[in-house]
Amino acid sequence: MGGGQGEPEYFDDRGGQPHPGRGQGGPQFGPGPYAAGPGQRQGGPVSDPYANSAGHTRSFTVPDPYAHAGGYGQDDGYDYSRPAPPSGPRLHWKDLLSGILLRPGATFWQMRDHSVWTTAVLVTFLYGLLAIFGLDQAREEVINATLSSAIPYVLSTGIAVVLAGLILGAVTHTLARQFGGDGAWAPTVGLSMLIMSLTDAPRLLVALFMGGTAPVVQVLGWVTWVAAGALFTMMVSRSHDLAWPRALGASAVQLVALLVLIKLGTL
Repeated sequence: MGGGQGEPEYFDDRGGQPHPGRGQGGPQFGPGPYAAGPGQRQGGPVSDPYANSAGHTRSFTVPDPYAHAGGYGQDDGYDYSRPAPPSGPRLHWKDLLSGILLRPGATFWQMRDHSVWTTAVLVTFLYGLLAIFGLDQAREEVINATLSSAIPYVLSTGIAVVLAGLILGAVTHTLARQFGGDGAWAPTVGLSMLIMSLTDAPRLLVALFMGGTAPVVQVLGWVTWVAAGALFTMMVSRSHDLAWPRALGASAVQLVALLVLIKLGTL
């Protein structure tokens, strides 16, 4: 109480030395956690004295620029869950059929995201109606049968060929996905049905007149079978983004089935 005139004395935490009050030269404040910093007025917001000091480092949150939308990173505005856009516009059925035979690589790439059900089912059904006449025994049965029994026989054969094409195409698609492919189911199955029907058309036309067991027909069957294998491999490679050995492996079951059931005339 030695400040005189009843003035309070202020003590600091370093030596206990008193600081006079207003009666001894005005208020003086030692450094403390509530002292106003430079550029701040008394009574305003006070900065944290422990910020960025040793032992009291401030933490910062850094967004992840590589995070997908909906995660913890920044949203770049692109929806990664959305499928890629089609590789090209849908081809007219005439351009599709001619493209498979004349421009297979570009056609398969352009149609990899488009279903071709209407064209595939109609072409395969017509092929099935004529396929029965390419087999000697079946052709004799149809020719010797009455019209009322021959029509259901031919129609049922066409439907059976369509179902066989669907099953074999589904097997090819499943194997392609097992080998790491990323193609869609409908385009793969539809294009495989078209390849099966179009590549066997030359052999079938000759077999209608010469029979399925004629040597020329057998040789033509082997040639068209190799061509079908090349087209199947190219189609699966384009549709599923696979290397040609894996694409050929995915098409192996369908190729063997075509060779045994149709090409060699053992149906």
